[in-house]
Amino acid sequence: MTMRFLILIFSLFLSLAHAEEFLDPAVAFKPSVRALDGQTLEISYEIAKGYYLYRDKFRFAVEGEAVTLGSPTFPKGKEHNDENFGKVEVYYKTVAIRVPVERMSSGQLPLSLKVTSQGCADAGVCYPPQSQQLAVNLPDPASAPPASAAAEGDESGRIASTLKHAGFWANLAFFFIAGLGLSLTPCVFPMIPILSGIIAGQGHKNSHARGFALALAYVLGMAVTYAAAGVAAGMTGTLISSALQNPWVLGSFALVFVALSFSMFGFYELQLPTSLQSKLSEESGHLQGGRGIGVFLMGALSALIVGPCVAAPLAGALLYIGQTGDAVLGGTALFVMALGMGAPLIAVGVAGGSLLPKTGPWMEGVKKAFGVLLLATAVWLVSTVVPPVASMLAWSALLIIPAIYLHALDPLPPHAKGWQRFWKGIGIVMLLTGAALLIGALAGGRDPLQPLAALRGQAVAAEEKRLPFERVVSVADLEARIKAAGRPVMLDFYADWCVSCKEMERFTFSNPAVQAKLAGFTLLQADVTANSDEDKALLAKFKLFGPPGIIFYDSKGQEIPSVRVVGFQDAELFLKSLRQTGVSG
Repeated sequence: MTMRFLILIFSLFLSLAHAEEFLDPAVAFKPSVRALDGQTLEISYEIAKGYYLYRDKFRFAVEGEAVTLGSPTFPKGKEHNDENFGKVEVYYKTVAIRVPVERMSSGQLPLSLKVTSQGCADAGVCYPPQSQQLAVNLPDPASAPPASAAAEGDESGRIASTLKHAGFWANLAFFFIAGLGLSLTPCVFPMIPILSGIIAGQGHKNSHARGFALALAYVLGMAVTYAAAGVAAGMTGTLISSALQNPWVLGSFALVFVALSFSMFGFYELQLPTSLQSKLSEESGHLQGGRGIGVFLMGALSALIVGPCVAAPLAGALLYIGQTGDAVLGGTALFVMALGMGAPLIAVGVAGGSLLPKTGPWMEGVKKAFGVLLLATAVWLVSTVVPPVASMLAWSALLIIPAIYLHALDPLPPHAKGWQRFWKGIGIVMLLTGAALLIGALAGGRDPLQPLAALRGQAVAAEEKRLPFERVVSVADLEARIKAAGRPVMLDFYADWCVSCKEMERFTFSNPAVQAKLAGFTLLQADVTANSDEDKALLAKFKLFGPPGIIFYDSKGQEIPSVRVVGFQDAELFLKSLRQTGVSG
């Protein structure tokens, strides 16, 4: 009897001790609410360590008939294999949920909100649904400014939140990796021939150390410019590079590349006066003739002019600077991101400094090849501001003329070596491609990637594949279109100089599955090529710093900020974004 009693007491003690390990649900999940503006509530939960909340178990209700709650907007959670519900989406640490409010009257409104949630502990205990009452004052919409459209649910918003909550070194590591990813985008590719041409222009002076020093100077110029321009954009809401995307600036920069390329062809040698070279040599260390300063400036200009498109990491850092005013952390993050973008360029510099031939006719051939690449960069720069036919004719000439120098039209000697035959083959391919571009341009084709489409009768078909966007020119115009739509709306920000926008147009919007999914949307497009005051106002309304950017609205005219798209997305990823809007198509 005594033994049974002791076992019972011991079991009861263990049960009580185990029960004390788990928090009361009111402590584990602490809700709060605030009014972001007169028509938007944000309901936040602080979640204790080791606990989580289910995304699909939230319920919100309001007492009285003065207001009606709309569909909540949830940030992306974490996938979790749950013993009770299977594969679900859950939230750890914190979650902020936005709820639109439809008002029946104006003025300030006191609201009593009933919030319901359900969660579990990682240790294995799940709680029943918990309901709590919260009080909040909804301000008058006429006096409260609208909430920022960039919620933490979208990618750039989450990056801004990461900057706010993560540690300093974790932030820098994240942005360096993000920069490495951005180095693979079309906005960075043109910098490779620029830097390679600079190194090739050194001729016999090339070495590992010299190539590294030149590349580092170029990348540092790019990084300093990204940081400075980014801080300015975060403070003012406007990207400096957008103002530089005009024919005069792009044309002037293209002429610089033309001048550099002509020096590669041996028409002249770009060199400072001897006295100035000696003076600058003392200031620039091992980079003779002040080339370090010149390459640094070239990197700075390249960052401003060659890569103006906006991607999610850049938008997130700019959003963070604009919201917090923390220019130090935001600017440092952008500087490190640019270093990540420049890491492959430094690799190119080191390799170019040692792999390029040092002397002899081979070196002259390599310099001429890089001269052609610099001319290609010049054509690429101005292709967005000149008529498509002029761009196609320029590409045609840039392929045909070097092909002739590669002996595409000359017979080879009977005992020609392998390399001679190889380069002749390259020349023939360039000649045929250039001829196709020339014929296509003269036949009415305007797509360099499909120059002969007009001859095949596919030009009209290509036009038909384009999405039927309606242009909006101002904030008032946009609001009127959304109000009259009566169904979901997709707003696309576009510019002629935005490479990622053209990628979206060519590879994403032309996809049949994407077009089928968008059949249920009203499609609006804001063309911000001119960077006018109306364009800036449209970008500022959504806290965007430039294209590409895509905004979604539901059928009631409420923005869905958690599904915002910033930067390029391929068709598969964009379809996932469309599914998150909840619109069937």
